[in-house]
Amino acid sequence: MPDPIVLKKYSNRRLYDTRNSRYVTLEDVSAMIRAGEQVRIQDATSGEDVTAFILTQVILEAAKRRNNLLPVPVLHLIIQFGDNLLGDFFEKYLEKTIQNYIATRKAFDHQFDKWLDLGVDMSRRMPEVMSGVSSVEAMLEIFGVPRPPTTGNNTPSTHLEPPGKGESDPPTNR
Repeated sequence: MPDPIVLKKYSNRRLYDTRNSRYVTLEDVSAMIRAGEQVRIQDATSGEDVTAFILTQVILEAAKRRNNLLPVPVLHLIIQFGDNLLGDFFEKYLEKTIQNYIATRKAFDHQFDKWLDLGVDMSRRMPEVMSGVSSVEAMLEIFGVPRPPTTGNNTPSTHLEPPGKGESDPPTNR
C-alpha cells in the first residue's frame, strides 16, 4: 500500500497537500479518499495527528448538504451515552460491518453479472410463474434443477421412493 498523502492543517483552517504542493478543500480530501488514497492530516504548528477530526468534518459537510447523516434517535443515543460506548462500537463493529457489506455486495454483483453472461432470459419464464408454478420452482428450473414429481392434482408429491424401489419391482412378502 502506498504511503498516505500527508496534509498539513493550518490555523486558518486551510489544508496543504505536501505531496502535490497545493492547498486543498474538504471536497478535495473526500475525492482523494473516494479514489482510494489514504490521507494523514497533521496540525502544522503542533504536529498533532488531526486526521479523525478532519475526516469527521468531511462526513459532516456531506451530511449537511443532504440534511441527514444518522437518524435522529441514533443521534440522541450518541449524545446520551457519550464517547466511550461509541468509540468501542465504531472501532470494533462498524468497520467490520461495512467491510462485510461491501464484500457481500461485490460478490452479489459478480454473481449477477455471471447470470447475465449466461444469457438467461427471465422474461420467458414469467408466464409459468404467473400460471401457478411457484417462483422458486421456476427459478430452479432455469438453473437446471428439475421440478419435483407431481401427484394427479398437479401438486408436488411429498412421497419419494428410496433408490431402487419403483413400481416395476415385485411385491415383497413380510
